Amino acid sequence: MSRGLIVVDVQNDFCEGGSVPVAGGARIAAAIADLIERSAGDDYQYVVATRDHHIDPGGHFSETPDFQDSFPVHCVAGGQGSEFHPGFAPTVTSGKVDAVFFKGAHSASKSGFEGADEQGTPLADWLRARGVEDVDVVGIATDHCVRATALDAVAAGFRARVRLDYSVGVAPHTTAEALDDFQQAGVAVSGVAPAQ
Repeated sequence: MSRGLIVVDVQNDFCEGGSVPVAGGARIAAAIADLIERSAGDDYQYVVATRDHHIDPGGHFSETPDFQDSFPVHCVAGGQGSEFHPGFAPTVTSGKVDAVFFKGAHSASKSGFEGADEQGTPLADWLRARGVEDVDVVGIATDHCVRATALDAVAAGFRARVRLDYSVGVAPHTTAEALDDFQQAGVAVSGVAPAQ
């Protein structure tokens, strides 16, 4: 049995200065990089990351976004906003992240389990092929893509835990709703969410 770490969307557009910034994103990027440096290979046999990678996601991009289903233009494939945040990017380029899963080319795709690696392998298949049964989910944002990824992990048959000390939410009320969703779905939660 192996445990994997899923790092969700630690990208420039979701951190301070990006087109859809989440307060604390840059701090979380550095914290996740430190977590991987300290525990990869011990706590986690595999580390993967997801990336929003929008080409033409239809109504997901909107000039009048509702910030639930539609958002300002963000994480456009090939653009600087879609790149990993500098606080996390060296962890990827140094080889400490085993695979990157791209999601949302032509849809909203909040969940990492809707993504695939460069060979087209879906995240669930990649994890199963390596004997992963337990996953920890961290990243941006607790109440959006972290939420969707954790819920889909359980739906796909994995035991999932969200580490709140390595995740950041957009707003307190939607983060609280996500925590309720985790409890109902059987997603474990550890740590304390950063103050918002």
